[in-house]
Amino acid sequence: MNNKPVIAITMGDPASIGPEIALKALMNDSIYERCRPLIVGDASVFHDIRERLNIPLKVKAIASVSEAVFQQGTVEVLDLKNVNPEEIKFGEVSAMAGNASFEAVKKVIELALAGEVDATVTGPINKKSINEAGHHFAGHTEIYAHYTGTRKYAMLLVEDKMKVIHVSTHVSLRQACDLVKKERILQVTELLHNGMKQLGEANLRIGIAGLNPHAGDSGLFGTEDDEEILPAVLEARELGYEVEGPVPPDTLFAKAATGYYGGVVAMYHDQGHIPFKLAGFKWNAEKNRMDSVKGVNITMGLPIIRTSVDHGTAFEIAGKGIASPDAMVLAIESAVQLSVYKTNNA
Repeated sequence: MNNKPVIAITMGDPASIGPEIALKALMNDSIYERCRPLIVGDASVFHDIRERLNIPLKVKAIASVSEAVFQQGTVEVLDLKNVNPEEIKFGEVSAMAGNASFEAVKKVIELALAGEVDATVTGPINKKSINEAGHHFAGHTEIYAHYTGTRKYAMLLVEDKMKVIHVSTHVSLRQACDLVKKERILQVTELLHNGMKQLGEANLRIGIAGLNPHAGDSGLFGTEDDEEILPAVLEARELGYEVEGPVPPDTLFAKAATGYYGGVVAMYHDQGHIPFKLAGFKWNAEKNRMDSVKGVNITMGLPIIRTSVDHGTAFEIAGKGIASPDAMVLAIESAVQLSVYKTNNA
């Protein structure tokens, strides 16, 4: 057991599905076979959700990683004692919930930097809640970058054959167009290549998306494809990367879904997220909810390992017991794989 990596999992927003999917994921036998999982958050939240949803697990509060026994059937929570369960209302934005979720993220970063845990996995947070609590970040990625002092980083989404990294994420669409620059495209191409290797991807061919319709159509619909993206593609080839582009996005993702590309560079948030979630999210029209939500978000470029579910807080179903833990299980498994790779290549 001591050879297995220690994986710290954040609570997420306590008013969200975060605590529910964390507990449900740790009911999976394969998790304990591959790692030593530990939740970081408020233990009272997990006692409450366990009783409310009749989840057949024990919850044990601990004060430090060294106290953890990692015995299947008992979920250990490094207790931050920062939530009053009586004040939490499922599905509602609040400064208390935002602060609690933020402090859990900050704590796992500290644990990873100190070498007390091998990797971190984050549950969903609500950006409005953490900002109401006075923590002015656009999301997890920016929090991790700030507290690790990382300047060159990117969001990598992973689900089966689809691996997508982004030139920009949480900015306006108008600003995103201005951020399509050769240097940044080369930077995320390198991060994607490294990430694919760490995840055991055999196909290292990378497709680089165009920005404009038809990848600009030789300047008819914009010049960024010719002036920024194509030069990045040519230099990436000189550096030894197997890349194609700029490829019109409507063609690129159709090919990526078949595994033709091992990974894809998207120019902005929705260009990458929409096809990715079409592949991993399964909506049930009859029940008016998601049957399955698959997809892992990995922050590349950090000195520590961070994976996450690639879905939000799902406030509308919080506390109802119907949230799918699929993405959390995949996020934990990806964290284990990255941790093993890091250990073997140290």
